[in-house]
Amino acid sequence: MLDPGSACRCIIGLLVVLTRCSVAYCEAYDPDRFEVTVLQTGLVRPMELDVADDGTVFWIELDGRLRCLPPNTAEPKTLAELNVTTEQENGLIGLALDPHFAQNGFVFLQYSPPDFSGQHISRFHLNGNRLDLDSEKLLLKYEEQRRECCHHAGSLEFGPNGLLFVGTGDNTHPGGDSQGYAPIDERPDQEPYDAQKSASNSQSYNGKVLRIKPLPDGSYQIPAGNLFSNPDQGRPEIYVMGCRNPWRISVDAVTGHLYWGDVGPDAGGDGPRGSRGYDEINQARQAGNFGWPYFIGNNRPYHDVDFATGDIGPEFDPAKPENHSPNNTGISLLPPAVPAFIYYPYADSPEFPELGSGGRTACAGPVYYFDQANTSATRFPSHFHRTLFIYEWTRHWIQAVHLDEQYQVDSIERFLPNHAFARPIDMVFGRNGSLYVLEYGDTWGVNQNARLVRIDYIRGNRSPVAQASATNNIGRHPLTVAFSSAGSFDPDRDDVLEYRWTSFRSTDSSDQSNGTDKSSVNSYARQVISDQANPTVTFDQPGVYNVELTVTDSHGASRSSTVPVLVGNSPPKLTFAYPQDGDFFPPTGSIDYQLQVTDQEDGSNDEAAVQQFDLEFIASEAVNRTTTNIRLLSGPIQADDADQGPPGLQLMKASDCFNCHAVQQKRVGPPLLEVANKYRHQPDALAKSVERVRLGSTGVWGKVPMIPHAQHTDDEIQEMVRWVYSLEPDSAVIVSPGFVNSVDIGTPKKTISHIQLVANYQDGGSRWAPPIDVSQRVTLRNPKLEAEYADEIHGPMLLDSQAASNAKFAGAINHGHYLRFAALNFAAIESMELHVASAGAGGSIQLRIDAVDGPVVGSTEINVNGHWEEFYSLKVPISPTIGTHDLFVVFAHPTHAGGLMNLDRIDCKLKEVDHPQYGE
Repeated sequence: MLDPGSACRCIIGLLVVLTRCSVAYCEAYDPDRFEVTVLQTGLVRPMELDVADDGTVFWIELDGRLRCLPPNTAEPKTLAELNVTTEQENGLIGLALDPHFAQNGFVFLQYSPPDFSGQHISRFHLNGNRLDLDSEKLLLKYEEQRRECCHHAGSLEFGPNGLLFVGTGDNTHPGGDSQGYAPIDERPDQEPYDAQKSASNSQSYNGKVLRIKPLPDGSYQIPAGNLFSNPDQGRPEIYVMGCRNPWRISVDAVTGHLYWGDVGPDAGGDGPRGSRGYDEINQARQAGNFGWPYFIGNNRPYHDVDFATGDIGPEFDPAKPENHSPNNTGISLLPPAVPAFIYYPYADSPEFPELGSGGRTACAGPVYYFDQANTSATRFPSHFHRTLFIYEWTRHWIQAVHLDEQYQVDSIERFLPNHAFARPIDMVFGRNGSLYVLEYGDTWGVNQNARLVRIDYIRGNRSPVAQASATNNIGRHPLTVAFSSAGSFDPDRDDVLEYRWTSFRSTDSSDQSNGTDKSSVNSYARQVISDQANPTVTFDQPGVYNVELTVTDSHGASRSSTVPVLVGNSPPKLTFAYPQDGDFFPPTGSIDYQLQVTDQEDGSNDEAAVQQFDLEFIASEAVNRTTTNIRLLSGPIQADDADQGPPGLQLMKASDCFNCHAVQQKRVGPPLLEVANKYRHQPDALAKSVERVRLGSTGVWGKVPMIPHAQHTDDEIQEMVRWVYSLEPDSAVIVSPGFVNSVDIGTPKKTISHIQLVANYQDGGSRWAPPIDVSQRVTLRNPKLEAEYADEIHGPMLLDSQAASNAKFAGAINHGHYLRFAALNFAAIESMELHVASAGAGGSIQLRIDAVDGPVVGSTEINVNGHWEEFYSLKVPISPTIGTHDLFVVFAHPTHAGGLMNLDRIDCKLKEVDHPQYGE
């Protein structure tokens, strides 16, 4: 029997379901029935997409490419490459298919011509598999200032009655002296920093969403209901004004309501100038002014500021906003400001807590309506009837905003909370009721994980999951490849699965172009090669193959996964003749190295391999395809692991830091190495940097502000800043060419714990297969092992002292504590010299290999010298040991548990050889 509280909750839950299912049909909703299918990977800065009625997906890439993926195909087609400029966030930025695209083939593009300081809105005709660039009909163009960045926005969307909506940014630099608040700098020659010239200027196309009706002849009409009917008052194309960066817009196909995500300003907190920054999701049911740069969020006002004197004036009035900027060419008294539909800051939002905290890049997606007449088995369920989907490029989420019958926010629900979206940048529903999503990838740039996905809702029997992998899938012909379906499964658990492996070649044996002849890319010959779960298949003919695994359940549902096979070019073998991993480098002077390359097609520079395989010496041009990067590093070796790294680096990767910063190159913000050089030794620099990261800052490194990061705790930010401060000029990468070289490392300005040599070689490819890249890495140790640079510190604390050799030592050492140093070449070590001090119990140090309880190769008793920071040395002979081993430095005392000793460093005394750094 239900208790009254449970019964009440059940009734409320039923009412919610019935409210959301206020359509003729309501079905049970199971979130586990969503399936995400990757349609295409390897996209290059994708921007916007659209889906034709036949299911063909079209998308644009910033560099100027228009591409498409027809239904039931694996290979995309490039339809056109427009000549665009990509400076200051420009490029090919908007795409929309004509509402009657199936009949007329019209494609609308918004792009940045290199010879025009602004944007073109043009219509083109798609003729088969080619966009006819000569068919261009220029509907509208508008100018932008290009002295300074940013905010070009860019988005096209058709609404009901053939109306085309165009998103345009405020074209205003977010930095300067605005401090992250309203950029309203009216001083002479500061126009790029005054959004009053654009967003609140009724005679400017910038900072708006325009609305026009394209006509068949390539011109357009002004529809009724736009914001300005009198051209003397404002541009008649303007539908809404007062936008900052409306870079993703969507139009409700049923109501005609316009939705857009507007990326807000950077201020992390309220201040004398007004409100902190908010991102907005806006809803326009009619033309209006949405307030920027005078208001943000729910009409939170900014103050009029005299940028010449710094004087702060009164708040702007949302009922009567006035633009008196000398850069304004439109009316002074503007329409009343419309508050945002949804808004959220960097920190947690009390109004919309479901949106969380963090960086902000708001995007508004489509509104979904459940249509019972739609017979598609993959359409979204009725649970999402009348739901606006919004998404976040920076926070990596999609949210379902359920709307009530008055189209107000009813509730907000995280969509697919357990799925990792890689920065969604656009999404639309197809006629099949499935959701298509473009994912931009990790950072602002070119990303390997940029992709196109489709999200289906599966009713009844669910398709199996297919996972294909291959071993030995690159090599000369004949090539025997082992395929595996491990990881494939059926979500319904009861079905018997069938497997089919199909190969299709993307190049054939007549290709003479090292795999780069584009004419052969689309010539495929499909062939079923196995119906086993884990087959072994021999490829007799050279070429580049895609091998597709199709897994089918007993109900006929299937899914596929593909792996590549490259036949006709064997992977080269790259090794270091010297040095070897774990060897030691000299404190000053040169690092000598020699690489050995053996390649079945290109030959070898290894005489033994030449004699064994009857190969000629490697061609001289192969030397030019060989480079070695040499990095001088400080800290534990694990800090250089790309998948791990120190906590501060991991926090920065998980945040948005690398969107704007690189270690040694300038991006939006300064190189992190310059930041470290500026602040590292300043008193109180750490605390001030933590505050700037948390609250944001402007003017410190130029005109572009650093956004606040209130989503992080002070402890997390401190970890980030400490990692930045750890960067040194000696960490810079030295690039050395060739197989043999000697690189002078000079005299490093700080203690280097290890040096990494990463060699890269690209072979010459073959007539059938593209070139193959291989790399090899060795890590050299400093013979002086600083305690603070141990790869694992179990127990001891790292303490500061000018008496220590690197101003730090391992202290507060107790019985059972230990340090681990990874991968030392013990064949080169004769003895170790320990630098220790003790004013406590003393004890012993055991030097063990491979494990904390591994074989002892040396040990010594620690004498109590009566001082904690007066370090003395003890020489410990090392038992003859060959090979590379981890060193465990184990601290022990037979009777005392704590207060044993301090350890500064361990000096490895190397054997007398010609090259001690190589352990010969």
